[in-house]
Amino acid sequence: MPKVWIKNTAEIAVTEARKKALEIVSAGFDAIDTSEVVKSAVKLDGDFLTIKGEKLDLKKFRRIIVVGFGKVSSTAAYALEKILGDRIFGGAVVDLTAFGLKRIQGFKGTHPKPSQANVEATEKIIELAEGISGEDLVIVIASGGGSSLLCWPKEELEQSSRLYDEFLHTGGNIEELNTIRKHISQIKGGGLAKIFYPAKIIGLIFCDIPGGKLDKVASGPTFKDDSTMIDAENILKKYGLKGYYLNETPKEDIYFKNVLNIPLVTNEIALGAMAEKGKELGFNPKIISAEIYGTAEETFSELQKNLDGVDLVLAGGEIQLIVKGEGGKGGRNQYLALKAAETIREDEIFVSFASDGMDNSDATGAIVDSLTLEKIKDKNLDAKEHLEKYDTYNFFSEIGDLIFTGPTGANTADLMLLLKDNGKDN
Repeated sequence: MPKVWIKNTAEIAVTEARKKALEIVSAGFDAIDTSEVVKSAVKLDGDFLTIKGEKLDLKKFRRIIVVGFGKVSSTAAYALEKILGDRIFGGAVVDLTAFGLKRIQGFKGTHPKPSQANVEATEKIIELAEGISGEDLVIVIASGGGSSLLCWPKEELEQSSRLYDEFLHTGGNIEELNTIRKHISQIKGGGLAKIFYPAKIIGLIFCDIPGGKLDKVASGPTFKDDSTMIDAENILKKYGLKGYYLNETPKEDIYFKNVLNIPLVTNEIALGAMAEKGKELGFNPKIISAEIYGTAEETFSELQKNLDGVDLVLAGGEIQLIVKGEGGKGGRNQYLALKAAETIREDEIFVSFASDGMDNSDATGAIVDSLTLEKIKDKNLDAKEHLEKYDTYNFFSEIGDLIFTGPTGANTADLMLLLKDNGKDN
């Protein structure tokens, strides 16, 4: 039986076109369903473990250790336990939830800012490296949110928390943020690979970075870092940020010779599935980008521009958003949706949503069309005021166009679609 992702479908799917838009959204969620992805990618046949075509003879290893960090780590760890069972010697994962694990310890941390709980969970991961050898296999689950959840040493905590607060108001992108994060940490930017050297490391990468840049996920703990302290210093100077103490990430090749990183989920996978569902429903889809980084205005304008000649445009990424002042409730997706309401055409339907189900709120995003505009007019709501206050959640809550999934246990970048409702029975 297919998983029901959108909890309030009945309330918002009030037209055939809206229903189809939400079916396309659900196809994106299906494609990145963590449990199903792990089940499909990881196979155990006797003593042989195969991960997306990479075959490992488990007889060669003394122990199997599983560690993880990020918004899918608990779900992925649970799926691995079902496959590997008591072959797992031990492990530790830090996520926003902690549940039902037997061989692997689950720790609940905080995001988007780290906390002492994150430091303590990370220390539990590091403890597993005691007595590590080349006869050990370490499976590392890396996913979005890991840059906050994986935090060590304790000196990183204060710096990372302050960095998040200050960077939010710069308009800088996630890559720039994570470059700095790598250089105020001892575990990011290849630090984890160094800690677990000389074990065999298999990185299972659930990519939330626009464009599928695997080494940027969770600030790349199992990748040799291509950025330097100077790069981090230049970004800090660019935005006028001061008072950060940086260190260099491991550059020695030896720490990475036993590391194999395998992508399991990317933005492109979700977009491809959404395009296929669109075709199935009779649309002519076009994927314009998996790495959107523009402003809300630029992003929606680009989507509209590409709707010429097709009737479904898809994109993924993260819009550039400079939050001024305190900010209200609602994230990038709800902001983009409300911005889209300013210029959306009568025959268009727009959806923007967070793949993890949490767009700085308990809503994953919002849907906008001519019905939305009617409700805005009827209720005499001031969209501009809510945009200025970055309080888009309460705006969409008032008109009933929020989309709720709850935490999905999955994580890529944000996803968006714009379709043309031409009145035909697609």
